[in-house]
Amino acid sequence: MQKEKDIIDGCLSGSRRDQELLYRRYAPKLYAVCLQYAGNTEEARDVLQEGFIKIFDNLSRYNHEGSFEGWMRRIIVNTSLERYRNRYYLSRVDDIDDVPEPEAEPDTSDFAGLEAYDLLNMIMELPPKYRMVFNLYAIEGYSHKEIGEMLGISEGTSKSNLSRARLILQKKVVLLTGVTRKMVNV
Repeated sequence: MQKEKDIIDGCLSGSRRDQELLYRRYAPKLYAVCLQYAGNTEEARDVLQEGFIKIFDNLSRYNHEGSFEGWMRRIIVNTSLERYRNRYYLSRVDDIDDVPEPEAEPDTSDFAGLEAYDLLNMIMELPPKYRMVFNLYAIEGYSHKEIGEMLGISEGTSKSNLSRARLILQKKVVLLTGVTRKMVNV
């Protein structure tokens, strides 16, 4: 198996073989990231393609510090955000500073039948503004302040959108599993 640095160097020298190796090695993981942000599989494939074009165009900027996969993931997430900003109008909702937090963690044994695929599909079905905030907060670990800056919304709007995304996901989990416990805390 060829080393990552050798593949990167090959890509930088224009080797189509190394470009294909890089793509084949990382596309499945990065496609999973695209699916988290996209509304459907076709959109996820488009984001993956746009993201890889940016990866190849900016490969000379990778300084071999930190995770290469993390560097690519960041490009994919930014590509998803850029596509979202260009495609969807970010309508402001009232700022809600008093977003209710779940009172208790659910008993996770009740969700034993819930597969990762099911959760991914539920996230993909969220309205775009809720899906973006949910992914940036729950998956990527950004703060509401950072999300607000990235999406051009207030911190309160980010909190509100996350709360609404959680409620939608909770209802979907209840429908899928029949579990009627307190809110899912993501």
